Amino acid sequence: MANTRTAISLQESLFEQVDMIAREMNISRSHFFTLAVEAFIQQYQNQKLLNAINDAYKDDPDPADQEFLNQLCPHYRRLLEVKW
Repeated sequence: MANTRTAISLQESLFEQVDMIAREMNISRSHFFTLAVEAFIQQYQNQKLLNAINDAYKDDPDPADQEFLNQLCPHYRRLLEVKW
């Protein structure tokens, strides 16, 4: 896989923290930034998926689904009352 070089500007205090952690982890700053960007992208994608799932389920069930759920409740209640 080809690599692309880039330049970024950071506050000095942030750069010092990156440098210190990279040294503690015994990795290059470049590898540190790669790991950080990968983690950010994964978190971003997970949040997008969660938002899409929440949007899909934000509405109440349609009346037919709600009636079906209402019919199931007593059945499951009886199952839970059975003593093992």
